[in-house]
Amino acid sequence: MRASLIQIAVDEGEPVDSRRRRAAALVREQSGADLVVLPELWTTGAFAFEEFGRAAEPLEGPTYEAMAKAASDAGVWLHAGSVPERDPDGPLYNTSLLFTPSGELAAAYRKIHRFGFDKGEAVLMGAGRDLVTVRLPGTTLGLATCYDLRFPELFRGLVDAGAETLVIPAGWPERRRAHWTLLAQARAVENQAFVLACGTAGTHAGVPQAGHSIVVDPWGEVLAEAGPGEEVLTVDLDPAKVAATREQFPALKDRVLGLEPPRRRG
Repeated sequence: MRASLIQIAVDEGEPVDSRRRRAAALVREQSGADLVVLPELWTTGAFAFEEFGRAAEPLEGPTYEAMAKAASDAGVWLHAGSVPERDPDGPLYNTSLLFTPSGELAAAYRKIHRFGFDKGEAVLMGAGRDLVTVRLPGTTLGLATCYDLRFPELFRGLVDAGAETLVIPAGWPERRRAHWTLLAQARAVENQAFVLACGTAGTHAGVPQAGHSIVVDPWGEVLAEAGPGEEVLTVDLDPAKVAATREQFPALKDRVLGLEPPRRRG
């Protein structure tokens, strides 16, 4: 399976429509890939909180339409990163979109863990509730977004639902880049799964982005890592390595906690 992570740069001086067209062109250039991934909130910038309301779209809005067409044109599975989604019956959501090679929506994932510590995304957006996995030829994807990376129980749930490849679009800040790399490797090792973590480049509302998109194998080995700027990171993966790793070192079978209700004392 060939995966391409598009580490697009978010420049505050670039109109959203222009960046949307540029992202679509970059997707079309990956026509030889099986799976293409874009970062979190690349239309607005993950830290441009004041833009969320103004830039929010219905699920089937302009980004949906542009990415569905790009996926179809390229003939690829496309994880189109996330957009600020405006639910007509509720709040905003940080929603990821996954398209089939024919341009149909395969899944939408609303980010469960919102970042901001009682400000920013944490108060401007609603929290998703559903774990999302999608079967592709050769592997099952488990979807998560940015701050979700810090919560291992989410990934355990995805693995229990069959996930073998964990896809994590992000707008991760440069000042915590060491955590980004560490956590991506940890999620791969503890779940014996591939991790495809795609970040943004550039600066969002004065916050420099980490870039350094990363692909990690089920043993925790970094297969490829981008630099800080705009870049397309392409790597060939062997999906069979997940089953082989889990058979060779069956740590997941030794799980105890979380598999049954805790015993009560007294």
